[in-house]
Amino acid sequence: MKILIVDDTKLSRAMIIKRIPDNVKNSSKIFLGTNGREAVELYKEIKPDITFLDLTMPEMDGFKALEIIRAYDPDAQVYVVTADIQAKARERIIALGAKGIEKKPIDESRIVQILATIQ
Repeated sequence: MKILIVDDTKLSRAMIIKRIPDNVKNSSKIFLGTNGREAVELYKEIKPDITFLDLTMPEMDGFKALEIIRAYDPDAQVYVVTADIQAKARERIIALGAKGIEKKPIDESRIVQILATIQ
């Protein structure tokens, strides 16, 4: 499995990685990005099985990155992991085609549930 994690903070990326079960980590390739532009570039380059994407990032935010990724691949499995859980943000994320919205910090049981839908 190829997993793409995009967040501008190193701690947030590390928290998601930490919550991925070891058996999945050991059999997967994990790719990291720090902004929306990198999310789009990496997505097109590696075609991940799943993407965990933050919203608030420099250069290009997660909304725009999600829009571009979904236009490029309508079947993209993108989960937004964010501290912004306001109703308007949630509506926009769903309208852009995210598979789900997870509040930071995402917990391990939720990561396991999400990954089970991909495997």
